[in-house]
Amino acid sequence: MLTDLSSCDYTPKDELEGRINRLKEGMAKQGVDYAVILQNVDLFYFTGSLQKSYFIVPVEGEPLFLVEKNIDRAVVESPLEPISIKRDKDVREILLKKGIRGIAGMELDVLPVTLFRRWKTILDIKDAADISGLIKDLRSVKSEYEISQLKKSGEICEQVFDFAGGFIKAGMREVDIDAELNAEGRRRGHQGFLRMRGLNQEMMNIYVTHGRSGAIVSGADVPISGTGITHAISQGSSFNTVKPGIPVIVDYGGGYNGYITDETRAYIAGELKEPYLKGYQAAREIIEETSSWAKAGINATEIFNRALKIAKREGLAEYFMGHGSTRVGFIGHGLGLEINELPVITPRHEIHLKKGMVFAFEPKFVFPGEGAIGIEVDFIVREDFLERITSTPIDIVYV
Repeated sequence: MLTDLSSCDYTPKDELEGRINRLKEGMAKQGVDYAVILQNVDLFYFTGSLQKSYFIVPVEGEPLFLVEKNIDRAVVESPLEPISIKRDKDVREILLKKGIRGIAGMELDVLPVTLFRRWKTILDIKDAADISGLIKDLRSVKSEYEISQLKKSGEICEQVFDFAGGFIKAGMREVDIDAELNAEGRRRGHQGFLRMRGLNQEMMNIYVTHGRSGAIVSGADVPISGTGITHAISQGSSFNTVKPGIPVIVDYGGGYNGYITDETRAYIAGELKEPYLKGYQAAREIIEETSSWAKAGINATEIFNRALKIAKREGLAEYFMGHGSTRVGFIGHGLGLEINELPVITPRHEIHLKKGMVFAFEPKFVFPGEGAIGIEVDFIVREDFLERITSTPIDIVYV
């Protein structure tokens, strides 16, 4: 038997059963007879394991956790009694024997067309219902177990930001800062990479930008992307060297047991110059003002619009969350097993915050040809307030 080598927490059985039952309730309302879960993150969410597998959830009856590889690890990692199969085609015979048929639900937002066609043949169906919206809604509200995992991810962020304050100095290259902070995170238990949902959605663990590199945009849907060291990636830290008076922006994603946190701090050698000082003060006011009133039930559009109002009052609206046509349309995004979960905080998405939602809130200002400044903090939505995940101050760190 494979021994347990993990230092992280395995997902409790009652936690998984609660998720599966809520999925069944949603499927029944949608008229779906059974779900076929294939995407890695959703598999982990519902089974507690990330082995090569297929998770079948009928509205009536027990789910089937069918594992192609590696069954020994799946047995250790999941409390759902995995069943070993040789190949995906075996699923059809198992479903026939169990009498599972009808309308199938699948994650059509992430399944490639070729894979979808293969599974239509395996399941002997003409089409499938899209349950991706249902799954994303379920995952948007975190249990206290999930929040405990996010807080452990946040602890890694705290430790990395604290380390950065004693390490960054003028004359260093962005990539050298990046390398040291990534190494420190790994030493502290960082899982090694971040996940995003969707085609061509790629994300670095860390973005270290300074001066002009923070104002050069890329195709990535982030306000501050950096230039990277090659156009084959076109985002992230560069060979740019830190100079006094210009902030170093460290945007770092924690990762523990699959759960992702995402925060940003600014470091400065010398005295912070304009327009960065004004941008920092506005970003800080936006965070403090939002945390003073937002809570469960609040419409996310109101959060965005009140933040924009502050930016306009300070004469910074044209630099808010980017500049020109490259400006991003959000100021916050959900966190969990992926870094682009619900809720998304925009002026157009009418999403009311629910107790248990977790989101990164990132007021940032980008000054064309000069650089960028901003802060990012992670909030847990509580009944009557927003709770910070980390305890790291949002002050400018002078190095």
